[in-house]
Amino acid sequence: MRVALVHDWLTGLRGGERVLHEHARLFPQAEVFTLVHVPGSTTPEIEALPTTASPLSRWPGAARHYRKWLPLFPWAIGTLRIPPGTDLVLSSSHAVAKGIRPPPGAIHVCYCFTPMRYVWDQADAYLGTGAFRTLASPLVAGLRRWDVRTSTPNRVHQFIAISETIRDRIRRHYDRDSEVIFPPVDVDRFQVSPEPREDFFLMVGGFVPYKRERLAIDAFRELGLPLVVAGDGPSRRALEAEAPDNIRFLGRVSDPELTDLYQRCRALVYPQEEDFGIIPVEAQATGAPVIAFGAGGASETIVPLDDSRGRPPTGVHFQPQTASGLVDAVRTFEARRNEFETKTIRAHAEAFSVPRFQREMRAAIERAMA
Repeated sequence: MRVALVHDWLTGLRGGERVLHEHARLFPQAEVFTLVHVPGSTTPEIEALPTTASPLSRWPGAARHYRKWLPLFPWAIGTLRIPPGTDLVLSSSHAVAKGIRPPPGAIHVCYCFTPMRYVWDQADAYLGTGAFRTLASPLVAGLRRWDVRTSTPNRVHQFIAISETIRDRIRRHYDRDSEVIFPPVDVDRFQVSPEPREDFFLMVGGFVPYKRERLAIDAFRELGLPLVVAGDGPSRRALEAEAPDNIRFLGRVSDPELTDLYQRCRALVYPQEEDFGIIPVEAQATGAPVIAFGAGGASETIVPLDDSRGRPPTGVHFQPQTASGLVDAVRTFEARRNEFETKTIRAHAEAFSVPRFQREMRAAIERAMA
């Protein structure tokens, strides 16, 4: 079977590229098509595949400035031609990869991280709400029309969503149904420590507004409990300067250091809303409970106290997304800590493993091809 893998861009190793890595393992003879390719920026499995990039990839400064060229993305994806005789086009898309035109006879399956967030649910976050947003309105409207036009059944035969949250978004924007296959999380590289957990809470920050680190800092200022913050980003230094003494910032940490923090913390604090969210699953793979805003992916990957389906809890959800909401959730967690069982939490995380992803993707593709 001849397979084409389509990905928005290959400029680094993030969650989307980890999904593409598994697609490459499923189809090691595939060809890759993308807007921009920075050689050596992903995994050996991806880099080993023959790769065709759009003309944008040859422009000066493409590796750094490609996101600024959003208006050109539909044109760029349109320049890519999948060879005749291809049987399967498998796109992994959060921007325009799903807009690829499959050749006659090919089945196009799109693994959708989200409909194009730049012009739908997060348009204001990317473009602002002032004069520039007003000037950009015709561009946004045009990109939305293109995005809908390239989501029709003659372009994408089957959508697969990364979560129920994204399934709802696909239905709302594209009027298409999809099945849900959670992204792969390498839970096997995490273990439960035999040592007792320590008395600090952990937050892993990206320090951009939607991550809501300030919310957690305000909550722990009121609680007075120890909070360790790992990670770096644009607003880190400002938040660190105003944080109380019970909050300690570590900056960027290595993967082994992060694993150690997962294993030792009393619980992970996760105040943001994500489409899926790998960090809570990784923490649960070490047996750590998670205190999370109860929306988006966290509403699907964390089993709350008093679960309606009677499952053992792996964390606490909080609503609303405010400091006081988080304060109440932490106090609930403290009062009911004996209801969380490390091995149960670990077993729940195993449901998001890499072998599970490969098995479910293979089955979904076989159904689409049939």
